Amino acid sequence: MKRLSTIIFFVLILIFSISIVSGAQDFKVDAQSAILIDAESGQVLFEQNPDEPLPPASLTKIMTLLLTVEEIESGKLSLDDKVTISRLAQSMGGSQIFLGEGDVVSVRDLLKAVTMASANDACVALAETVAGSYNRFINLMNDRADELGLRNTYFSNSTGLPTESDHYTTARDVAKMSRKLVKYPIILADASIWLDYIQLKDRKVMITNTNHLVNTYPGLDGIKTGHTSAAGFSLAATAQRGSMRLISVVMKSNSVKAREDLTAQLLDYGFNRFTRKNYLEQGKTIQNISVKLGSKEYTTGEVAKDLAVVVKRGFEDTISTEIEINESFDFPIEVGDKIGQAKAFKNEELITTSEIIATEKINKANFIALYWRNFVNWLRGGMSN
Repeated sequence: MKRLSTIIFFVLILIFSISIVSGAQDFKVDAQSAILIDAESGQVLFEQNPDEPLPPASLTKIMTLLLTVEEIESGKLSLDDKVTISRLAQSMGGSQIFLGEGDVVSVRDLLKAVTMASANDACVALAETVAGSYNRFINLMNDRADELGLRNTYFSNSTGLPTESDHYTTARDVAKMSRKLVKYPIILADASIWLDYIQLKDRKVMITNTNHLVNTYPGLDGIKTGHTSAAGFSLAATAQRGSMRLISVVMKSNSVKAREDLTAQLLDYGFNRFTRKNYLEQGKTIQNISVKLGSKEYTTGEVAKDLAVVVKRGFEDTISTEIEINESFDFPIEVGDKIGQAKAFKNEELITTSEIIATEKINKANFIALYWRNFVNWLRGGMSN
């Protein structure tokens, strides 16, 4: 009996150990496609059919919002700019805030209407404002998709409304778009509001958030819902706890409740099973960097940003780091120039990197200095023998 108890005990330990190691492999979500990533590094923590092209519905608006905020960041567009609503914008069906042709709305309010209420009329108005014409904006969407390496994405409109033309993306590509979008605080601020108002000239419009999780999931502040009969119910979401921000994407689930439950399940999995560990801190000094042709033979560099990895709890020691310095340099080296990389690996797979940057200016050495340096090094080598 004692022997049987011992055997059962070790079997249970083995099962528990396997479950810890296998983790994500045993984890399923009831949706056609899903992915969970770390927003900072892009590390994939979970995936399920992440590269299957699917109709995105209003997840399309993630790209619309990204192009808009990038235009604002560039200074070509201002939040205070006024937009006159066109007949095309007014004609949009689906989710809308019922803007009329000739209404004048600020870019700020249009951005909020798209982010919160998924308003198709506001979405088209932004597209026309950013690009000058709606068709040109669609071209910009596909150009940006190519720049971001979205290999399985093609847009034929800016809203995600049903179309007979090709219009598709994947959970992985949505996550990549979302990584870019969540870097803009204005999007996260709007996406976390439940109810707000937009003041037009003759009336006040109430807008409510299509993402109910902003009221119920701790730390959740975005990003975008989507639904059509062909696309099912989709949700790209982000939440932050401590220093770790996660992005989840669920595509083609069965209902509003399902997409919310699955999103909460994915985010819980990420926050409960993983931790963000910093392996090299921003500003850490890297000593004795050889600059063979420089006016100084050796210099120092520093880590440009934290070399942080999201790793499964209990497996923090499985991450290794490496400092790689450039083999050659363009002179002069200026303060802040990239002179190498800090790398983090898991089982020889590169996970993330951080630049090593110069801490001082170094000119190229002249011929005399190089000759003298080589002579001194030769003498040292001879004496060491």
